[in-house]
Amino acid sequence: MDIRSLRYFAAVVREQSFTRAADVLFVTQPTISKMVRQLEDELGMPLLIRQGKSISLTDAGKVTLARAEEILQGMLHLKRELADLSELKRGELAFGLPPMVGATYFAPVVSHFCEHYPNIKLKLVEAGSLTVENQVRAGEIEIGIAVLPVNPDDFETFVVVNDPLCLIAPAGSIWHGRETVLLAELTEQPFILYPPDFTLTAHISDAFRLMEKPLHVVGRSAQWDFIAELVAARLGIALLPQRVAQRLNPEKFDIVTLADHDLRWHLALIWRKGSYLSHAARAWIDTTRTVLVLQ
Repeated sequence: MDIRSLRYFAAVVREQSFTRAADVLFVTQPTISKMVRQLEDELGMPLLIRQGKSISLTDAGKVTLARAEEILQGMLHLKRELADLSELKRGELAFGLPPMVGATYFAPVVSHFCEHYPNIKLKLVEAGSLTVENQVRAGEIEIGIAVLPVNPDDFETFVVVNDPLCLIAPAGSIWHGRETVLLAELTEQPFILYPPDFTLTAHISDAFRLMEKPLHVVGRSAQWDFIAELVAARLGIALLPQRVAQRLNPEKFDIVTLADHDLRWHLALIWRKGSYLSHAARAWIDTTRTVLVLQ
């Protein structure tokens, strides 16, 4: 059933004239007549009683008019709701990010987004980078932050951060005063590491494996401030992104840049390759570009 036939039929009843209905809808009178006749043929019964210049409804016409008005109103509401979505007057966005990323990098992005798009419901899902990848791949969340590299066959990416890692050791350590250090110099040390589902955990473990050295893990946490406190308590050393390390008290810690260029905190927005991006997700990418990348 063509929705135009319902619109034309309702106009004829409202205007009580095929000619006036045609004028209102900016079509020809024969077009109106043809569409109403096709509607009657499709429904298998007459809808209008034509008596001279007057038009009245059959019983079937009364039922059809009531339903036609509901459908036409529904279409009007649909167009308005879709317009609201495109203009970001409503909607929602599920966004995944690793715990350490949130406070360090994305708090100002969230603040800017909520200020400019107050009617978009933002759902933040905290999880390790590998979990975020799996959730985006499965369509559970639309967009997220992951540590690069990711599979280019699965994801589109937009790079937002590329920081070196830093060795975090208790103040007065053997690395005090050093500007850089190699991972190979740390192979005998106990590490405070991230949870197993963190991509950075996999990268560090792979680096030790290539050196054919065991990685001695004495504790794990997803929270950078707790990792730092464990280091301050002299339980082990840690590797933190430079921007996180800069937030630590330099009187409590020795902070030395890791010279291994293949071990970096390389973050990107990711979304499924070839998938439709909602208007809210596109606005999030634009907000990230404005607030984070251009800082």
